[in-house]
Amino acid sequence: MDVDFKNKGTVEVIVEAGVSSIEFSHPQSNSLPSALLKKLTQAIEQESSNPESQIILLGSSGDRVFCGGASFDELASISNEKEGLSFFSGFANVINAMRKSPKIIVGRIQGKAVGGGVGLASAVDYCFATDYAGVKLSELAVGIGPFVVGPAVERKIGKSAMSQLAIDATQFRTAEWAFNKGLYSQVYPTIESMDQGISELLKSLTYQSASAQTALKKILWEDFDHWDELLESRALISGKLVLTEESKASIQLILEKKNQIDK
Repeated sequence: MDVDFKNKGTVEVIVEAGVSSIEFSHPQSNSLPSALLKKLTQAIEQESSNPESQIILLGSSGDRVFCGGASFDELASISNEKEGLSFFSGFANVINAMRKSPKIIVGRIQGKAVGGGVGLASAVDYCFATDYAGVKLSELAVGIGPFVVGPAVERKIGKSAMSQLAIDATQFRTAEWAFNKGLYSQVYPTIESMDQGISELLKSLTYQSASAQTALKKILWEDFDHWDELLESRALISGKLVLTEESKASIQLILEKKNQIDK
């Protein structure tokens, strides 16, 4: 029986002690279909204006995978440029929502981050991770390229490191590599120790000036006001490439391998 993974997944928000904790989840390695991307964007925008919180914590469920990137089931179903643009704009919308938020966003990366997951980790303002949080930009291997998340990744780790991830699209880089390049702010051996570190930082931040944090956030992103247009143009590139025969064949091969594993 076919399962409709496009409409699976959840985004949960808990507001406590001045912190809005946003957690997304999807049964396929926390992948991100368009419906979930929309919910995630809405949650970030909503909590960005929530007067009951000062800081946003972004994370996902589970213990070994932070985010598997784009939903391959949905990628395989894209049949025209309009659908392609719409899907990849979902990632652009999430990144832009994080960029525009007046609140500092802390990332909780407990496991592997692939494709769009690396983009999310790059778009937060301070990022915690565990030793299990390897990173991979897999898009080129499926005929697309990391065009939408690329600007966020490049902003955080530089063009040279981003190009290494983008070109060597089949290999994971370690959490230590990501830390050394500046993607991760701190890396811990266990989830428990990471969560303790997160708790300490969040407590410290909520005692500090919210106005000063908003001013700092604005400065951190002051040169990127053009990203609404930039990321839309990048989404258009990916939306066209996903329709090519090479991309369709690569995506179908991955889906077939996943189906064999699931059986």
